Amino acid sequence: MAAPTVDLDKFIELTPGVLGGKPRVAGHRIRVIDVAIWHEKLGLSADSIASKHDLLLAEVYAALAYYYDHREQLEADLQADDAFVAEMKKKYPSKWLRPVHK
Repeated sequence: MAAPTVDLDKFIELTPGVLGGKPRVAGHRIRVIDVAIWHEKLGLSADSIASKHDLLLAEVYAALAYYYDHREQLEADLQADDAFVAEMKKKYPSKWLRPVHK
């Protein structure tokens, strides 16, 4: 008897105009890359991520599966986003970080 299959695509959405069209957990504003960062870099378990962000465990695992299947592209996108933020911070420094002169 073959193991049942699950359509993981039902848990992941890419919608233009929502989170920049980045892959996200369906029905949420949580990007796949965020789930991967929480799991890989912060060391959070899938159970912890699910309970902390009101997700189904299947949604967390689907996001991680999607991440591992598209890792190169998602990491490249994250680096591009980080570079854009760094450039904008240089171009438009925060007024809150400037010293106050009286």
